[in-house]
Amino acid sequence: MKIAILSRDSKLYSTHRLYEAAVKRGHEVYVIDYLRCYINIATKKPMVIFGGKELNDIDAVIPRIGASHTFYGAAVVRQFEMMGKYTLNRSQAILRSRDKLRSLQIMGERGIHLPTTGCAHSTKDIDGLISIAGGAPVVIKLLEGTQGIGVVLAETKKAAESVIEAFRGLREHIIVQEFIKESNGEDIRCLVVGDRVVAAMMRKGAKGEFRSNLHRGGTGFKIKITPEERAIAIKAAQAMGLKVAGVDILRSNHGPLVMEVNSSPGLKGIEGTSGIDVADKIIAYIEKNGQNGHSKDKKP
Repeated sequence: MKIAILSRDSKLYSTHRLYEAAVKRGHEVYVIDYLRCYINIATKKPMVIFGGKELNDIDAVIPRIGASHTFYGAAVVRQFEMMGKYTLNRSQAILRSRDKLRSLQIMGERGIHLPTTGCAHSTKDIDGLISIAGGAPVVIKLLEGTQGIGVVLAETKKAAESVIEAFRGLREHIIVQEFIKESNGEDIRCLVVGDRVVAAMMRKGAKGEFRSNLHRGGTGFKIKITPEERAIAIKAAQAMGLKVAGVDILRSNHGPLVMEVNSSPGLKGIEGTSGIDVADKIIAYIEKNGQNGHSKDKKP
């Protein structure tokens, strides 16, 4: 197969590992900077052009779209879909997962357990918003934040009011969530491929840090997840329509809670911690499902 990896940098760990795994399995692989692609939106012959060359002989596309370039990256993925190409994660699923509010609303509708979450537009409704989340301490998140950036723990009602007023004063959209104290700054990252959790790890925040993101100094540990955690991770990925996803779960006193679903999960931490060749499993999934052109999956 001819596989295109849409990525800004071929040297990134996840991009390199996917390239390496695909070549090892005998595929022809190209790393394509999606921001350097331009598209011809035509009814009869839609095209994606890169370096002056039409990419019409690609069999499968692996999107590795950065959060800061979601709009254009998803447009390029959509164009490949219009050309009838198989895309591992489809454009609509990527957009759905990147919209934190929308993704939480979809998961809530599907009965997936989440931390109690509130959202409001006016600062006049701060009291009600904090109350929805169960009162202080609460976690306040920017809807556009990634890798733990824009996530604040407000330990008192006064602190929560100040943070919310500050964010809204900057016209930033936020959500407010209950603080799951019993998680002790730990969460579980499940790597879902198709309908399976192929790897998992526990992430623990640095000392004095409630955020467990590895980018914020957190540490990864090998872990055996429960059947309930496995099932909720798969259900969350399917709710987003993602074939490859990183699903972040908190362990609470009332069972596992999904925090977030990531459409371009990093492979470095989870491969190093679990010892599992996740990249190989992703390529194997494409081999099994991408031979007959574009995905026939129904929209969730």
